[in-house]
Amino acid sequence: MHGCAVVGKDVKRAIVNLAKLGFVIWGQGSREVTEFARVLGFLRSLAMTRSFVSVIASTLIFFLTFLLILGSPARAQQSSAASNTITDASRAEVVHFLTDLVKIDTSNPPGNEVKAANYIKAVLDKEGIASEIFESAPGRGNIVARLKGNGSKRPLLLMGHLDVVGVERDKWTVDPFAAVMKDGYLYGRGSRDDKAMDAANLEVFLELYRRKIALDRDVILLAEAGEEGTTQYGIDFMVAQHWDKIECEYVLNEGGGLHETNGKVDYLSVGTTEKAPRAMILVARGSSGHASMPRLDNPIAHLGVAVGKLLTWQPPMRLNETTREYFSRLAKISSSEDAYLYTHLEETAVQQKLAANKISQNSMLRTSIVPTIIKGGFRVNVIPADAEATLDVRALPDENVDELMATLRKVINDPEIEVVRGDKLNDRPAGAPSSIHSEMFQALERAQAKLFPGAVTLPTMGTGATDSAQLRAKGVQAYGIGPPSSDDNSLRVHGNDERVRLEGVDQFVEYLYTAVVDVAASKK
Repeated sequence: MHGCAVVGKDVKRAIVNLAKLGFVIWGQGSREVTEFARVLGFLRSLAMTRSFVSVIASTLIFFLTFLLILGSPARAQQSSAASNTITDASRAEVVHFLTDLVKIDTSNPPGNEVKAANYIKAVLDKEGIASEIFESAPGRGNIVARLKGNGSKRPLLLMGHLDVVGVERDKWTVDPFAAVMKDGYLYGRGSRDDKAMDAANLEVFLELYRRKIALDRDVILLAEAGEEGTTQYGIDFMVAQHWDKIECEYVLNEGGGLHETNGKVDYLSVGTTEKAPRAMILVARGSSGHASMPRLDNPIAHLGVAVGKLLTWQPPMRLNETTREYFSRLAKISSSEDAYLYTHLEETAVQQKLAANKISQNSMLRTSIVPTIIKGGFRVNVIPADAEATLDVRALPDENVDELMATLRKVINDPEIEVVRGDKLNDRPAGAPSSIHSEMFQALERAQAKLFPGAVTLPTMGTGATDSAQLRAKGVQAYGIGPPSSDDNSLRVHGNDERVRLEGVDQFVEYLYTAVVDVAASKK
């Protein structure tokens, strides 16, 4: 009798497990199916006994088997375009990818991105997905893979860069390449810029393949080298020599992100255009001599006056479609005080407040000219023959740089100062802004509405630079996105203790997957 009671308890436990597992089998993955099989095996062992519970066990076996069979087409249905939910296993996997990628030191220089490219290739090989690595120089690897669609629409490119900026190890509180997890964050160089993007792209790519989602358009994966200042090894190389491998209608890249306050996403910025970096140099020339005999043509004095004029003059404010929509939408979710600023941008007092307190928004108003390097002189008692100041110019997408230089000469109004173009190594081509009415942008808005209904999507103009510029110049509609980040965490990008919130990575991969399925999956 005691033995029957024990068996009865076990059956009761099996029934409880059945209740927990059976009715969620349709929406889950292999982990739940495995647990189902374990319970099924236990009941089969009971059915082979001669005890009274064998009848109950046999009945449960029938019911379980029925659910498993019924669940199979339901799980198969997840392979349709209607399936746009990321599983817990996928969330864990994307963090695993991010951890491994951060541990691969791809500091640029020297880059060595091929190490990270080989890692991604190994992941794809394991899944049976073909990929190619293109080396622009030894160690500078770019990896491309493609999922074929039916060709009714042009491809979508998922893109991220593998290189990272260098670190000052002594100023980090953790090893920058150990992918340390603490307090809900993953710390490491590249955790935010840009290996979270690489990991999410890879996971979404794998999900499309594993679920056998029918696609109207090819989905291409690109993890590239050289974004951090050496684009000749990455996007420039791919566009010039392997354009057929990445040609597309849309690209999702870095250049935006989910903005959060107190852990809650309040808006999603989607980069649709960006300023073009254009270096300029002010060159002053005069006569060298002993500093004990002052000279009117002292180049350092002339240069100082010229640079000073840039503090009192700036190019006029000019909004474009992106920035007009950005400020309009931002005003609707801002305090009344800030909303007034965003709706009265033409007022001088408002522009002054933005310049003092909201430098990110202020930088979107116009082409910016910022002195960053001054060179001149080599000894305290010697007047040098020349001096120069380097200006970091971030031009609006449609800015005529030659006309801007001519205007700058008039503003400086000094024949001793020459205005010339600086190093063009970091120049990026200007291209038309990507549309905020396209199928891709609307898919991103729908993903935001579904996953973050209390937030708003803001089209933004990047004041920095990304490799989307080269693609926009080719006519591609490029959109910048990224994982959630607070104002504090954004300041850590390229800085010390760079980090990304782990829960934010989960949110981002869900957002990315939802938008990709929306725009790429067959609707039939």
